[in-house]
Amino acid sequence: MMEFREFSAKTVSDCITDACTTFSVPSDRLEYEVVTEGSSGFMGIGAKLATIKARVKEESFEEVAEARKKVKEVEDEKKAAAKKEKEERKEKEKAEKKANKEALKEAKKELSSEKVSVEEVKEVPVKENKKPRRELTEEEINDVSAKAVKFLNDVFSSMGMTVEVTCKYNLLDDCFIIDLAGDRMGILIGKRGQTLDSLQYLTSLVVNKGTSEYIRVKVDTENYRERRKETLENLAKNIAFKVKRTRRPISLEPMNPYERRIIHSALQSDRYVTTHSEGEEPFRKVVVTLKR
Repeated sequence: MMEFREFSAKTVSDCITDACTTFSVPSDRLEYEVVTEGSSGFMGIGAKLATIKARVKEESFEEVAEARKKVKEVEDEKKAAAKKEKEERKEKEKAEKKANKEALKEAKKELSSEKVSVEEVKEVPVKENKKPRRELTEEEINDVSAKAVKFLNDVFSSMGMTVEVTCKYNLLDDCFIIDLAGDRMGILIGKRGQTLDSLQYLTSLVVNKGTSEYIRVKVDTENYRERRKETLENLAKNIAFKVKRTRRPISLEPMNPYERRIIHSALQSDRYVTTHSEGEEPFRKVVVTLKR
């Protein structure tokens, strides 16, 4: 039980206020007894301070037990809600991954005549033309955009996802840029952009089916391509620095052709290191070595 403490002030009321402030409790939670009432004296002469002894009232055993019970109930409810939310999130992610896989399988079946391999997606090479490429007409641009958007919308519909698909033609790069926007875009990006690469490859096949000239297609979301390019360029510089310091070659993790080209390009002007690729797809990787 808490010990009594003395409080002195001009009046008993002031003493009670000081005690409440000290204990951080309202007056109805304060237990006190008056030691002296205090007096103002005559014209301030002989004045005496009021004094009380006070302490916080002890709660009854039942009150304490009830309070603890309520606290435990609230904590248990929070834990149960968090557990349920975690389980629901896992189930949702699992279902989305399954739907994603099924959707890509369906897309693969639609393009079976082209012998598409989604699991081993490669960067589609750009056909080089000796003659300048003919500019696409507005009708051709609209037709390509419509085919790309319809294909992707069908894929996302089978996945149960709502995705805004925007397609525009970049005349300078001679490329159709398709941007995807919506919730949970991480699912469409996949591990190291593999799902996004698959979507880009399949869309490219759909767009180029039956065309006389190859049409480049770039599928992106949340500026992932540019962010990934910056990450790989920084990685290349860091690896080059380590090779120079240790004077030993370093092999990077397996990458697709597009990402390997980024590494090669980032280090092609380096005076001290050189790069080359080793291995077979899909495990082909870049090796950074000192120049001899």
